[in-house]
Amino acid sequence: MDTAPKTRALMFQGTGSSVGKSVLVAGIARALTRRGLKVRPFKPQNMSNNAAVTRDGGEIGRAQALQARACGVAPTVDMNPVLLKPQSETGSQLVVCGKVRGTVRAREYQDVKKALMPEVLGAFRRLAAEADIVLIEGAGSASEVNLRANDIANMGFAEAANVNVILVGDIDRGGVIASLVGTNTVLPDGDAARIKGFIVNKMRGDASLFSAGMAVVAQQTGWAPLGLVTHLARVGDLPAEDASDLIASINVSGGLRIVVPHLPTIANFDDLDPLKSDPGVSLDIIPPGQPLPVCDLVILPGSKATISDLKVFKEQGWDIDLKAHVRRGGRVLGICGGYQMLGRTIEDREGIEGPSGITEGLGLLDVETVLTKDKCLTEVRGMLLPEKIAMSGYEIHIGRTTGPDCGRPFADLDGQPDGAVSANGQVWGTYLHGLLSGGKARAALLTRLGMPLSPLQDQDLRVEAALDEWADHLEKCLDLEALLSLAQPV
Repeated sequence: MDTAPKTRALMFQGTGSSVGKSVLVAGIARALTRRGLKVRPFKPQNMSNNAAVTRDGGEIGRAQALQARACGVAPTVDMNPVLLKPQSETGSQLVVCGKVRGTVRAREYQDVKKALMPEVLGAFRRLAAEADIVLIEGAGSASEVNLRANDIANMGFAEAANVNVILVGDIDRGGVIASLVGTNTVLPDGDAARIKGFIVNKMRGDASLFSAGMAVVAQQTGWAPLGLVTHLARVGDLPAEDASDLIASINVSGGLRIVVPHLPTIANFDDLDPLKSDPGVSLDIIPPGQPLPVCDLVILPGSKATISDLKVFKEQGWDIDLKAHVRRGGRVLGICGGYQMLGRTIEDREGIEGPSGITEGLGLLDVETVLTKDKCLTEVRGMLLPEKIAMSGYEIHIGRTTGPDCGRPFADLDGQPDGAVSANGQVWGTYLHGLLSGGKARAALLTRLGMPLSPLQDQDLRVEAALDEWADHLEKCLDLEALLSLAQPV
């Protein structure tokens, strides 16, 4: 008889998007890992332009990379087998098992995703083989019964993998009782029966004021109340997955002013996170319709659709604002897609981002970019130049950038020059994501803007401390023993 303990799994679905599933799973993963369990995170399907490079040469959602960190393991492509990276309101790049599979429109994808279920289940089983428990995160809303037929992200996956579900609601947005009870009402009986418990997230103020609300939901649904999670400010130090979360998390304080224009397909915007807690720094995200204000530094972050975002940038008149900023002596940092925008031209010979052709860039760097289908996905280490300060991060981009200003590289990465610096030294471009995470490199860049040189904390240390504090908080707010009892063998 086989008496070996079996891997268990539990799925967390939400009443809607942005109810806090990603950070809840990360915190629970850290808490269970500290108890000695081998925990692995899994999200069947994610939609995000915030991607992470894995050591096995692929890309996954950065939320799953954070959850892997919470488990104390390196991220792998099995943790997020299907990643959709929006390029427009109706179309996305499809990444399967870490590699680009093509581009799909929203309606087309409804037919495509059914065929992806075997690959999703294969990834899940490989993870389960190395874990004591797998924490599964759903996507969007559990109540999207209109999309249930071919679903691989929520109840469709729960049924295929035969796992129990915990439903998460967000009290901060209001209507949490209706959203939880309403989900139970609209779901088919078989799907509703998979939900065994619920969590109410983001409570502000006196938690006792909602004790009766928890009882109402439990009575109406028959689900176990697993906890009311109160707001914890430290969660703001964890990477955000959605651009809307980015805007909400920015603190405006300090002397140096750094400005970031918010573009439609902004990507890998957690590059900005290290600046949020630095003393003496104000970070402003500028929405469409507002001019770029007078500041010390403008950052053009990554983009999933560089040419399209560049067009929006010009339509907003931000190109005029940016050139005026440089004339005043201001500095500019372009990262990845933002670096490409700063050049003279972007050539898309193969029609990767739309019709083939050449697009005029912002002309602040004497470089040209040619987009190619081959995607660079790699972790790198090197030095910030000319300071020769150690830095590390990752590259995730298509295209090759060349030109005279590349003769003044921004950094040396793995022994190769990276990026470009303008002749006047005010405009910097690089393909390196994560360049601001190291405290010494970030301090050196801020010193260039006139901030006195002072020690700054590495972002990795901030995130680790935030994960531990968040796990401590969830130990108090949630009944983790009851939660574990609902995880069934797979």
